[in-house]
Amino acid sequence: MTETLNQLHVWYQGDEWCPITSTTTLIGKKWHPVIIHRLLEYGPSGFNELKRAVDGISSKVLSDSLEDLESKQLVSREIVNEKPVRVEYSLTKHGESLRPVIVSMRDWGTEYLAPAETPESSVV
Repeated sequence: MTETLNQLHVWYQGDEWCPITSTTTLIGKKWHPVIIHRLLEYGPSGFNELKRAVDGISSKVLSDSLEDLESKQLVSREIVNEKPVRVEYSLTKHGESLRPVIVSMRDWGTEYLAPAETPESSVV
């Protein structure tokens, strides 16, 4: 038997609620899907582990993104009482339920996208 999640209530504009628009308000920021993917791939992670796993993100943007994902109930933050004390981030059940969406994005990108050539890489 499949466990049903309580639905998240999200803000919307206009006369009709749109599930696509509402979903993009949750994961539509540049780094959000990448952070969710890394937590899906590596499991609970500390801040520095995530920073290394999300290539190119600044500490400030990662911190803001994690705070935003936590406020949207997709990521949870736990203080681990070890010495030294550290913070660990993990996906909530709602965050984990995004697995098929994130995996589909990854698969589509793998099949249809390629890195752009930079001037340095095109020089032989």
